[in-house]
Amino acid sequence: MRILYFLLKVTLNYSLRVFYPRMKLVNSPKQFLGRTIYVSNHPASFMDPLAVASLRRPIVFFMTRSDIFNKKTQPFLWACQMLPIYREHDGQDTKKKNNAVFEKCAKILSFGRNLLVFGEGFTDDTFIRRLKPVKKGSVKIGFQTLESLNWEKKIYIAAVGCNYSQPNQMRSDLLISTSERICLNDYREEYEENPNKVITSLTRRVEQLMKEQITHVEKKENAPFHEHIMMITRKGMNADNFDRSLPLKKRWRYSQKLANWLNEQDLEANEELAKLQDDAKSYFSLLKRFRVQEHFLFWKKNNPSGSRLKEILLMVVLFPFAIIGALHCALPYFLVKKFVEKSFRRKVFWGSVKLIAGKLLIAILNIPLIFVFYYLVYPSWWLGIAYFLSIGLTGLSAYMWVKYLKDFKVKGIMNKTDLSKLIKKRDALEAKVNDLVPSSFD
Repeated sequence: MRILYFLLKVTLNYSLRVFYPRMKLVNSPKQFLGRTIYVSNHPASFMDPLAVASLRRPIVFFMTRSDIFNKKTQPFLWACQMLPIYREHDGQDTKKKNNAVFEKCAKILSFGRNLLVFGEGFTDDTFIRRLKPVKKGSVKIGFQTLESLNWEKKIYIAAVGCNYSQPNQMRSDLLISTSERICLNDYREEYEENPNKVITSLTRRVEQLMKEQITHVEKKENAPFHEHIMMITRKGMNADNFDRSLPLKKRWRYSQKLANWLNEQDLEANEELAKLQDDAKSYFSLLKRFRVQEHFLFWKKNNPSGSRLKEILLMVVLFPFAIIGALHCALPYFLVKKFVEKSFRRKVFWGSVKLIAGKLLIAILNIPLIFVFYYLVYPSWWLGIAYFLSIGLTGLSAYMWVKYLKDFKVKGIMNKTDLSKLIKKRDALEAKVNDLVPSSFD
């Protein structure tokens, strides 16, 4: 295990749990080694490899798009256990270059290590709960490895699903599910008879396994309808609209089963469902026009008095920790935020880059505090290090304090606004959803 990979694996676990406080691993592998090719979906760009590699136990080498490799980045990417994969539009000799990389992959697998491949090949600009077609490269690598090893060692392949409630939103949710492994050695006879047929059929099988690990809305145009139903029922994986008493795994299952149910419906032929889809679209467009968020309207509906005591108490309790956190984290937070949002046009990169850049900058700027603590506060290196490590929590306190303040202001505005018509529309829409959409999919 290379040193930078080790450091990131250890420290990112903490950072990701701050970013995604509600987190769940389903059927996660227990072993560090395993000669397994993990094929994952790719909904959130850089966030996916960070999450899959640091939160799960297996040691992995990443297959990464070649255009990010250059003279400056290559040493860093090498230290992170990344390997380039060349695509058709990357220029000449693509096949030759990939064959050289595949030889390295075979060597990595032969030593018991694992590969992490993002089978879709790219990330959509807009986060959508669906799987794009999976490419054949991961299965090819597996069989090429077996051929180089004369089939003497076992090589496996498994599907991984990254499920975010909203990947770029801090304090949202993340669930990673892993399928059972497929032993490629079991297909030796079929492969030697017709390799292309076996590669294609196994790729489709891996693709199906990946769909079973995530929420997959078959038709892209139905994704907003799926999200709207989750927001109204408050049972699924929406980041802001969910019942906090429901376990994350149960919300994930609901999201999956709702998508599967929608995939089976013919929305064009079913007039009632088509009308429900139009009503949901109209309702959420109305909320957007009046600048009202669904979870705040739900709060007002269930709290007619508009009490904001919860926000007040939380701000009072967090205030001393928030002050300390702001002193240590506010400047690097705003510097990173400004740099990332100015430098990266595609918002899909924002969450992961902010996480890494913010983590590094906050750590670098605050390392001197260990020495300040030792010489000016109390002569104990252990206490100085403990104070340094607490900065992540005090920084989070500052972030949450600001969030509660914003919620307090928004709820104050809503208390002064007549929302009765919007609440009636919501009640009517909820009644239609309860009538047409199964309450459970068991």
